Amino acid sequence: MRRALIRRARRWLYITHRWIGIATCLLFTMWFMSGVVMMYVAFPQLTDHERWSALPPLAWDKVRATPDRAMAIAGFTEYPRELRLNMLNDTPVYRLLGWDGTRKTVSAVDGRIIDRITPGEALAVTGFHRNAARPRMINTIDRDQWSVTARFDPLRPLFRIALGDDAGTELYVSARTGEIALDTTRTERIWNWLGSIPHWIYPTVLRKDGTMWRQVVFWISGICIIVAVTGFWIGILRLRLRRRYASGAVTPYRGWMAWHHVAGLVGGISVVTWIFSGWLSLNPGDYFSGRGMPRDMMARYGGHDAPQIVAEFSSKPQSAAVEARFTWLGGRPLMVLVGRDGHENIADPPTGLPTTVSVEQIFAAASRLLPNATMILRRRLEQPDAYWYSHHHERQVPVLRVGFDDTGQTWFHIDPLTGDVLGRIDDSGRTYRWLFNALHSLDFPLLLNHRPAWDAIVWLSSLLGMIVSASGIVIGWRRLSR
Repeated sequence: MRRALIRRARRWLYITHRWIGIATCLLFTMWFMSGVVMMYVAFPQLTDHERWSALPPLAWDKVRATPDRAMAIAGFTEYPRELRLNMLNDTPVYRLLGWDGTRKTVSAVDGRIIDRITPGEALAVTGFHRNAARPRMINTIDRDQWSVTARFDPLRPLFRIALGDDAGTELYVSARTGEIALDTTRTERIWNWLGSIPHWIYPTVLRKDGTMWRQVVFWISGICIIVAVTGFWIGILRLRLRRRYASGAVTPYRGWMAWHHVAGLVGGISVVTWIFSGWLSLNPGDYFSGRGMPRDMMARYGGHDAPQIVAEFSSKPQSAAVEARFTWLGGRPLMVLVGRDGHENIADPPTGLPTTVSVEQIFAAASRLLPNATMILRRRLEQPDAYWYSHHHERQVPVLRVGFDDTGQTWFHIDPLTGDVLGRIDDSGRTYRWLFNALHSLDFPLLLNHRPAWDAIVWLSSLLGMIVSASGIVIGWRRLSR
């Protein structure tokens, strides 16, 4: 009976792998090929540096309304997540982001709320971009392939404007606020159809419904885990290293089946860990903690929660800044001035005079981030490490790391110049870093420090995966044909 059960189990093992594999090998092939493209071309997004480089210098002489008045006009009853002053063409405006995602734009000249701009004003906004050659309006959209996610919802509709440069740059300008929301280039648009879009199963018709998209990818990748695990298991069962087959081979198969078997054994662990880590990227069951900063945490860090920062400017900073950001640190108001090149300076909001923030002030404010825990780690990172590094996302150094003795052993990373909290990570996040980033993108410290080696290993792993999946397509097609 035991032998009969083993034979039946093996039979179902083979049947499961065969028929689910036939249905999913095209997906595996697509994922491995698109993953290689994603190594070099990311999905379009607007970075802070790109946004700053497209802004004109602040016209301080036109600023009449104070930040406090802007918050009152916008109806904020607590200090916002963001409070910035920059230019909307020739008008200085305050841009406010609430903790509930609400966005408000208030003129710093006369205090009026700006909730729509004209196509002509949008064209003028793009004229300050460094690549602007012959800006022209393409159309007005609510949503397209590059602006499909929900984070653009407060900014819709969007004016889509071509800059007329050699790179084929297109800007998306919010018809509500006049902010540049996104930029894309011709290269990004072309290669992403071979990269991120197929890799993430990202067509607009599906991705516009975030919940539906997540469920589809969750179940497809979960089924593919079954295919990978059963295939590797079968490969081990059919392998003979000592008592070889009659021909002296370690595999009983020939032709495409032999390629499928041997490549699956050589790259099987890589395929299994890769698809498993990709499935984890959806954070099933919300098992892994988020990295966001809750309002109450930032209120403790800032030492202030009321919608106030400076009643009036007694003098304006003599600065070529393109943006001023108003923040609190340990009960102290600060104005962060940002140049077009991204360089930041600190000023005192009431006077506009340059000032600095000491590391001790930052550590003192950070000690209040978690009220029921004690700070046990204070470190300045001069070089990237395993948990703070640049690869797919740019990370600044130096950076301050503070840690607490709470149940999650939480760390915070803080900008030593401005005091901005750049990120939060606990034991759950550090586990996710190894289960996802390390297994899926091979973000191991040794490889990250030797980029050509990382490229070669990822290419090799992807090639093995493509051989396994492409041979599976041929085998499946032949079986279906019969």
